Amino acid sequence: MSPFASMSHATIYIVLTVALFAIIGTRKNPLSIAGSFVQEIFTSRKYLFHFVALLTILFFNKLEMTFEKKMHYRADFTKSIYSIEGNFVANIQHFFHNDILTYISSYFYVVVFPAVMIGSIAIYTYKKNYKLFYAVVYALMFNYMIAIPFYLFFPVNEVWSFHPNVKLLILDAFPTFEQDYRPLSGLDNCFPSLHTSISISMAVIAVRSKNTFWKIFVPATAAFIIFTIFYLGIHWLSDMCAGVILGVVASRMGLRLAEGRLILGEKALLKRMNNNEL
Repeated sequence: MSPFASMSHATIYIVLTVALFAIIGTRKNPLSIAGSFVQEIFTSRKYLFHFVALLTILFFNKLEMTFEKKMHYRADFTKSIYSIEGNFVANIQHFFHNDILTYISSYFYVVVFPAVMIGSIAIYTYKKNYKLFYAVVYALMFNYMIAIPFYLFFPVNEVWSFHPNVKLLILDAFPTFEQDYRPLSGLDNCFPSLHTSISISMAVIAVRSKNTFWKIFVPATAAFIIFTIFYLGIHWLSDMCAGVILGVVASRMGLRLAEGRLILGEKALLKRMNNNEL
């Protein structure tokens, strides 16, 4: 029996995994963590604004595929990438191929990847580490804003769809992947790899946290997810390299912008306090 019978099963696994991350990362009841998130949404306009902005950029990512279908631009750079890289991905897949590894890799690709993003938001919110929360929001926005133009004007198909010796192994664990998961990501939305860039961004930001578990676990997860994009036959080496650069740049920009906002916020608060005293 396949671990993922449908996207509904995958969603349940994501929710359970986020809850597990939250428990380990905070040692608190996940309902308390969810409550802190709801409280911030209803009591902080700044928090709500950032959260809505994040949802908006994710919505634009969905629109990208709709817009792409209406474009008359029909370039395809897959052959050029293949001529440079050759059998790199095929060699990795054939060397490591194992049924158990396929299931584990599929779980990390489909479940752990979004769970780390959601878990980061949950943990930083509960700990009231607003700097890292804002950094996550900005980093995710930068990742999508920079990647989307490449998806529109530099289309590269996934490795398995082009290379004759590479198989989409995730189908062994998630048979309906193409029907259920594909609407979230186009076949030619390869360069750069968002699985790589977002994982790297979450890792760079997590290292700045004081949470011992999270600052070790997230970078380790990012490294394994990078392996999965090759092993499962999805991304090219160039996709990964571009994703690493994008992830580092996006996270650093996110952290810098978050630090600037907190400084401005503190100055504004001090100014209001001084005015009240006067």
